[in-house]
Amino acid sequence: MLEAEREHLLKARADLKRMRESTGWLLDNQNQWGNDELTTRALAASLARRYDQLLDDGVTPLFFGRLDYPAEVFHVGRRHVTGEDGEPVVVDWRAPISEPFYQASADEPMGVHLRRRFGFREGVLTAFEDDRLDRPSGLSRLLVEDIERPRTGPMRDIVATIQPEQDSLVRAPLEQTVAVQGAPGTGKTAVGLHRAAYLLYAHRQRLATGVLVVGPNRAFLSYVQEVLPALGEIKVTQATVDELCPRVRVSRTDPDDLAVLKGDARLAVLLERALWRSVVRPTEPLVHSYGARRWRVYPEQVRELERAVRGRKLGWEAGRRALAAALAAVIVRMKEDEGIAQSGSSVEKLAKSTVVKAYVDACWPPVKPTDLVRDVLTNPPEGVLSDNDVALLATSGSRWSRADLPLLDEAQHLIERQPGFAHVILDEAQDLSPMQLRVVGRRCVAGSATVLGDLAQATTPWAVGDWRAVLDHLGKPDGMVQALTIGYRVPRDVLDLANRLLPTIAPDLPLASSLRHVVGALSFSPDVATAVDRLRGKGSVAIVVPGPMAVDGVPDAVALNDDGLAAPITVVLAADVKGLEFDHVVLVDPDQLPLRMLYVAMTRAVTSLTIVGDLPEVLL
Repeated sequence: MLEAEREHLLKARADLKRMRESTGWLLDNQNQWGNDELTTRALAASLARRYDQLLDDGVTPLFFGRLDYPAEVFHVGRRHVTGEDGEPVVVDWRAPISEPFYQASADEPMGVHLRRRFGFREGVLTAFEDDRLDRPSGLSRLLVEDIERPRTGPMRDIVATIQPEQDSLVRAPLEQTVAVQGAPGTGKTAVGLHRAAYLLYAHRQRLATGVLVVGPNRAFLSYVQEVLPALGEIKVTQATVDELCPRVRVSRTDPDDLAVLKGDARLAVLLERALWRSVVRPTEPLVHSYGARRWRVYPEQVRELERAVRGRKLGWEAGRRALAAALAAVIVRMKEDEGIAQSGSSVEKLAKSTVVKAYVDACWPPVKPTDLVRDVLTNPPEGVLSDNDVALLATSGSRWSRADLPLLDEAQHLIERQPGFAHVILDEAQDLSPMQLRVVGRRCVAGSATVLGDLAQATTPWAVGDWRAVLDHLGKPDGMVQALTIGYRVPRDVLDLANRLLPTIAPDLPLASSLRHVVGALSFSPDVATAVDRLRGKGSVAIVVPGPMAVDGVPDAVALNDDGLAAPITVVLAADVKGLEFDHVVLVDPDQLPLRMLYVAMTRAVTSLTIVGDLPEVLL
């Protein structure tokens, strides 16, 4: 039976090669098919994307499961593969026919009488495991083996091991914004990335404006960047919150109290009020001359037009253009009333004339985002902040800090609306300030979002601390909050130890439970070198340290910022380890870490956690 499945794998690889060669031929000859240059370029881009998606690296399994229905059998894989006869050789994991692979159970078999999982090693099919769905089944051995497979480099997809509660989130409707409260090891990051892949498959046309993945730092984005290409999706934008903001030179660090204040949503109110106080009430009419004739739009009329424009809720620059057009339209109507013929472009031409533009500049002046933010920092509108807050804001100085970046983005958005994305995946959202959340929310005003995080892992002083508040600041108050509490990645002994911190750092969160018991998962060592020597060659090892320090006796350790994700042994600052996973973690001086940061550092291990140094009292 295993040989028959291997034969099917060979056929799938041959059919995929044929499909790619056919797409390559079309790509080489696409200039013959387009009706015009624009159509030809769009066709070429589509074919190039398809050609890349059909690449077979020989190592990634083309299928990982099988569904047996009474009259049909389907192999489930990362992409659809069609035989020469047009029949499916492999069906895409995202297709509706594949859903029972993740959701079928003994209580609800969904028409399936057998589900088969396959085991692979280096692209070779090595084993299979059958679930006949006529009785409850335990944890899959192949699933556990896949989870425990040694890892180095970027994050792998979990498409072969998605669990029912994860799959429900992956397949949530496009219109639904979802916030996932995920305990360590529950796969929340993978859920978000696989949801992006699912939505791009199910709603490709509706997602034409793109998908954005927002992560906490470049190390994290580097770690997850290979997941979507492995699932056949390559056109996704990745960025940190800072990278979404206007580019300025950041040369200072705000103290925590000032950074918290700048992250407060009240700053958005201040920026909007400061912008609108730039409007100058006209005292003189707009005068348009043509030969000896004069036409006037008086201040009372201008203010009425201005109120109408403001009622349209346009951006500042769009409002200036709309006011110019409204003023021009009034003058054109006056000319027409006097029998002077006007062309269809008269309003547009007059709105761009020197006289109208100068008048608009005088009463509704152009504003730069940097000037608006400096105005708020030095002279905030009254009635929003306390006197102490105003005094604190005034200590900002003339140089920009990271906390200023969301303010600049808010100002830029007020002045000129920015294009957004059809869907946004936001990971580690628990660490963002209200103003940072607004930065992300502006990128999905017309779309939905998948928000991922763990409130227990919030380590910034400006963290919001509540998922409903997070959704409000994102502009998605109707979003659904869903908790994942079953851990698959972190061993039980490690997670149980970390859970002792929750009553102190996040008493309202439910305790997570792990399905995996790993012998020797938790241990202590007298020094780092001894711990690493014991783990060397057994997968990826992260030496997590509280601050910059020399790691004695481990000369082959590579710092994270030196491409450490691809190294067998990596030195990682505790402040930078969030969102990453390693087979083994050696945690140095845990009693020197804040408790939330300690919780994060302890739960990065997939196989073992070795502690070097003393534990804080709360864990004793």
